[in-house]
Amino acid sequence: MRPISLRTLLPQSAAVAALSVAAALSAPAQAASPGITSTDGTVATFALSAAEGRVSQPDGAAVYSWGYGCASGGKPATYVPEAITGGFCSTMQIPGPTMVVTQGAQVTVKLTNNLPKAAGNTSILFPDFAVTASGGNPGLLTSEAANGGSVTYTFTATNPGTHVYYSGTQSDLQVEMGMYGAIIVLPNTLVNTTGCTALGAEQTRTSWDPALRAPEGEFRLAKAAYDNAGACYDREYLFQFSEIDPRIHEQVEAGVRADEAKAGDPGPDERTADSRCTKPNGCLIVETEPYHPAYYMINGRSMPDDMDPNYAFQYPHQPYNGNPHMHPGELVLLRVIGTGRWQHPFHEHGNHVRVLARDGNLILSQTDPTKLAGPLLFTTTTTPGQALDGIFYWTGKGLNWDVYAHKTGTADCMPDANGYYTHASGAPYSAPNYYEWCADHTHALEKNPLGDVPTGGPITLPDANLFANGPWYGGSPYLGPEATLRAVGTTPIPPSGTVANDPGSEAGFAFMWHSHNEREITTNNAFPGGMMMMMLVDPQAYSINEAN
Repeated sequence: MRPISLRTLLPQSAAVAALSVAAALSAPAQAASPGITSTDGTVATFALSAAEGRVSQPDGAAVYSWGYGCASGGKPATYVPEAITGGFCSTMQIPGPTMVVTQGAQVTVKLTNNLPKAAGNTSILFPDFAVTASGGNPGLLTSEAANGGSVTYTFTATNPGTHVYYSGTQSDLQVEMGMYGAIIVLPNTLVNTTGCTALGAEQTRTSWDPALRAPEGEFRLAKAAYDNAGACYDREYLFQFSEIDPRIHEQVEAGVRADEAKAGDPGPDERTADSRCTKPNGCLIVETEPYHPAYYMINGRSMPDDMDPNYAFQYPHQPYNGNPHMHPGELVLLRVIGTGRWQHPFHEHGNHVRVLARDGNLILSQTDPTKLAGPLLFTTTTTPGQALDGIFYWTGKGLNWDVYAHKTGTADCMPDANGYYTHASGAPYSAPNYYEWCADHTHALEKNPLGDVPTGGPITLPDANLFANGPWYGGSPYLGPEATLRAVGTTPIPPSGTVANDPGSEAGFAFMWHSHNEREITTNNAFPGGMMMMMLVDPQAYSINEAN
């Protein structure tokens, strides 16, 4: 566990009470939507395997699982986004490799079944596309790959957006074991981002030029999720929700090992690589009901592991993290997939999420088919087998206090036509208070503040010294550079060198994003854990590095 700073806590919601707990567990890592691609724009070819392995849980458990991976186990394709380095794709991972293709591409996926013989056949369903299968054996829902064999699926990536894929063979068991993943289809005709309209009358602006965001780099897969002016975005994150009932996984592993031990009757204490099982449906007797999950995962990891970097070496079968990070005013594309058996009511603190599409189908106005008309959601309920694309943003509008702690006469906040301090009103992109809601500029929060902050506000906050706890310092109630100085004056809190991110130069708001089913924010019944992460909002002056 690395020493960290949670940046600044926003005293706005019920999540604040839990933030102090999460502060001890979070880490300075970001997400994006990493995956693999193998395409020239018209053809995309992937070679996947289905294999066994183990996934790590924060309580120390290594849960026996099955999953899709890259058949070569090395670097079978180009990793995207290119700015994220150190990518790997093992022969088994959870979730399976995120495949990124372009709309209209002819997609070919060859699946080789390297599962234990006792598992029987396996397959992949791509429910949003018209798929042609070749090779393999006939199955109930699609052609299947027998043990040691392969099957090839071909389809045209017709619909842009986020889509799910998963096993079509004994799905109640194989999906539970971890056989699921995502495919992202990028639109082949991007909108002209000039005049790109966000989903809210207060935010009409152009998508920011990546060159103006240097040295942050470009981590988007595209400028827009769909060929529609309302689908432009600045950052993107993919979240796949699932759960694990360890009892089922223990039954499967016991059955697999017992079947292996039967080969050649080697004796009860011996095992060979072969098996007696030759049945297409396998030779496992597993009770999948009653269902009692103990692990709840986002992108194959539980909190706090989901806040470690992408492709972290300690998770060889769980390469993707889940830790969103943004600047005020940015449009953040959320790609949300339900891949487990249960619905998961996921709540994004800080703002609602405007839905763009479900399963690649844009939700359009009945009176004007060019306009998006998706609902504004308090929680993005993840329905099993369904994908959702939505836009999230945070600006601080309406808090009625200056989140940057400006005194009268300090800093600038010239409102643009929408009331924000932006490039349109003369603000440089590097301004510490870029995208500040100018109506709240210089409005005080604290009644009796410490340090260089405005006075006369309605709130008496606790002395920030009381929150200092070595490397787990919680920051200050302000956003932006020198936030610590504004909160505690010259008092050296936290002690120098004890935090990964110096709050004297970088501080933002941390919002807890988590399941609203309280059981699902535990790991094997221990809080905090499960489906939980931190969404960090940093001022434009602070460079966000998503390369990890």
